[in-house]
Amino acid sequence: MIITDASIIIAFAVPVFFLLIFIEYFYGVFVGKNTYRLNDTFTSISLGMISRYPTMLNLGMQSFIFIYISKYFNVGLLSVKNPFTWVIAFLLYDLSYYWMHRMHHEIKILWATHSVHHHGEDYNLATALRQTSTGWLWKWIFYLPMIFLGVPGEVFVTVAGINLVYQFWVHTEHIGHLGFLEKIFITPMNHGIHHAKNKEYIDANYGGVFIIWDRMFGTYIARKDDIKPVYGTATALKSFNPIWANFQVFSIMFHDSIKTKNLKDKVKVWFSKTYWRPDDCIENKDSKDFYDKYNPEITKDIKVFSFFQMFFTIFVSGSLLFFVKDHSYNEIMAFAIAITLLSTFTASLLQGTKYMYFVILCFSIFGVIGIEYLELLNIEILSSQLLFGQFLVNIAVISLILIYQGYQSLSTQRIKEYS
Repeated sequence: MIITDASIIIAFAVPVFFLLIFIEYFYGVFVGKNTYRLNDTFTSISLGMISRYPTMLNLGMQSFIFIYISKYFNVGLLSVKNPFTWVIAFLLYDLSYYWMHRMHHEIKILWATHSVHHHGEDYNLATALRQTSTGWLWKWIFYLPMIFLGVPGEVFVTVAGINLVYQFWVHTEHIGHLGFLEKIFITPMNHGIHHAKNKEYIDANYGGVFIIWDRMFGTYIARKDDIKPVYGTATALKSFNPIWANFQVFSIMFHDSIKTKNLKDKVKVWFSKTYWRPDDCIENKDSKDFYDKYNPEITKDIKVFSFFQMFFTIFVSGSLLFFVKDHSYNEIMAFAIAITLLSTFTASLLQGTKYMYFVILCFSIFGVIGIEYLELLNIEILSSQLLFGQFLVNIAVISLILIYQGYQSLSTQRIKEYS
């Protein structure tokens, strides 16, 4: 199977990613520069875990087309036995990544699948995990020339994995200017500019490993001492919902194409520049919102519950990466649905929607029934056991929370009656 982000390197890198995230968090607290918020971090991690399911389910035509071209249209210029093949493939992949990335910032229908990575209003290592679940639709097209040239499948998958893993460490504010390395490689400082929504920085520094492509093609922008990057997207997501994050821009385009009265604009809205909208669809924005982070007030119980839901998401999805071959296709689909819905329900809690406790409770009860009695999952496998455990813990904890809240409400009511 030839897929751009299917390398086993990614699976083994995931535990290291989370270790580094914890180190960065505690370091930030220690030095008085914490760059983490629970809500934003939860969304980044849940999006990252959910993004692995399209690969595990082999969605789309990418693998079939890559194999077909490799078999019938491969010009055979590169041999797996030649060590230079790996170097050339690594450079070609990053060059292809540059153009794929750049086009996803310049064409709106492509931006719709990539914007999820930029919604985060904090810049930290968890932001690196904020990956799209719809990229399988067309990002693979940009790598077709490599397959035509004859890059072997195992080489392609390996360099793709290395490229993606490299990009993890550059999502941090704790590493400053790295001298001459800034002229060659993507670094935390120049990639931070890429994530900024300031008009002085927007749409720049597209490379994956090397910044030299940006310097060659005129898209490099250095950080200015007097302009601090403000992270996020020009049209803020204002949500922690991972499903909405993946479809926000699609929704905007769809509504604009319906609303606009100009027939030409109904088509143009899908293929225009990312910032363009029809004249009769433009909305006024409050300039104050540019600097505000979406951060709803929530109670301590929601914070604690969401924190542990985040850990369960990490362990359940992380274990599945290693036991995926032991599960059937339908079981992987069941995991995808369960983790996506649990993450979405918890995201609503983080937005202050308290009735989601009851929704999660009901869903967890159905989950236990599905695993225990309907045998939707093979309970002998660790990943199934972890998900089953998550459902049981949810039932126990939410029951206690609802009982306590009911008691508090009753006590308050009695106090009012006696006063």
